[in-house]
Amino acid sequence: MQSRNLHVKKLSVMHISTCIICVYMTYFSVQVETVAQFGVIFLLFALGLEFSTAKLRVVRAVAVLGGLLQIILFMFLCGISATLCGGKTKEGVFVGVLLSMSSTAVVLKFLMERNSINALHGQVTVGTLILQDCAVGLLFALLPILSGTSGLLQGVASMAKSLVVLITFLAILSILSRTGVPWFLKLMISLSSQTNELYQLAAVAFCLLFAWCSDKLGLSLELGSFAAGVMISTTDLAQHTLEQIEPIRNFFAALFLASIGMLINVHFLWNHVDILLAAVILVITVKTFIVAVVVKGFGYSNKTSLLVGMSLAQIGEFAFVLLSRASSIHLIEGKLYLLLLGTTALSLVTTPLLFKMIPAVVHLGVLLRWFSVDSNQVELGLKSDGLRIDSCKRINLIVQGSHDS
Repeated sequence: MQSRNLHVKKLSVMHISTCIICVYMTYFSVQVETVAQFGVIFLLFALGLEFSTAKLRVVRAVAVLGGLLQIILFMFLCGISATLCGGKTKEGVFVGVLLSMSSTAVVLKFLMERNSINALHGQVTVGTLILQDCAVGLLFALLPILSGTSGLLQGVASMAKSLVVLITFLAILSILSRTGVPWFLKLMISLSSQTNELYQLAAVAFCLLFAWCSDKLGLSLELGSFAAGVMISTTDLAQHTLEQIEPIRNFFAALFLASIGMLINVHFLWNHVDILLAAVILVITVKTFIVAVVVKGFGYSNKTSLLVGMSLAQIGEFAFVLLSRASSIHLIEGKLYLLLLGTTALSLVTTPLLFKMIPAVVHLGVLLRWFSVDSNQVELGLKSDGLRIDSCKRINLIVQGSHDS
């Protein structure tokens, strides 16, 4: 009976949260791209709750320097390619910005499902994704410079302002995590001693508040929600908060994945299916190669480099916002906009297939002696591999027991 009541309470909180957000979206006539953001917000909030600064500190060099190098490389290579092919350099640079972003929501979902968050390639991937989310404000400030609507000096000043705002925002959150947040959580726990509904609503409001503040400061919703989770992760209530927020996270993550399909223009897809498929294959191949090369340059193994490259091979959901902004300032127009929109959506759709291919790719790499055999099971962190190891251990124990008898 108690478990049934708990299930009903969780559902009621989900319904309340859904109603609040649906009213918000209806009132402000928010586009489909923004609907997807709620799934991203709660996924990053949950990641922040499980965040370990000690583990990420190990990969900070490749996450920060490597992540920035990837963005610069994509912008440079796409700009040069556009110029050589007779296109506009500014459009090529914008495509490079678009390609440098990977999907935080989709990648985290599959890393969590496969227990790969704590694996080496998982830590490098997460670190790179966090760097990309931090760079959102700077990339937004770059768009007016590319379109010619603002001068170079004005654009540099805007980017410097975004950087100062980012540092100030993170400093304030660091102070709050040591002072106000523990007091607030203990107050919510004491007020919700009879039921967890109040604490669940408080956690949702806490996440949305900091995501909203981050967005209003010209940063990103993703950064604010992740920072909110990290603030709670420094307290003793991180695990309890994660348990309460998990059903809400799963619900909105499903909403995010469904919204991706809504963004695909079926008529354009049908008429240009050959071009879109070729573009998706090219994006996956180029991104995997460049990311793997950058990670390899920081001294990581071939296997770790390839796994990180395959994990970040799609174009991120933030590309929808970038495309909308670029279209509004006439940086890109017409078929290029639809082509990039369709390529982004299809690359996100093919991400589950890429993750399913990882074990086969690793096995092929071992057979061809590109990868070492020793860390194969440990680094992948797949559930199926863990089950296979446990089964082998049980068989060995049974055989050994029969011999002893």
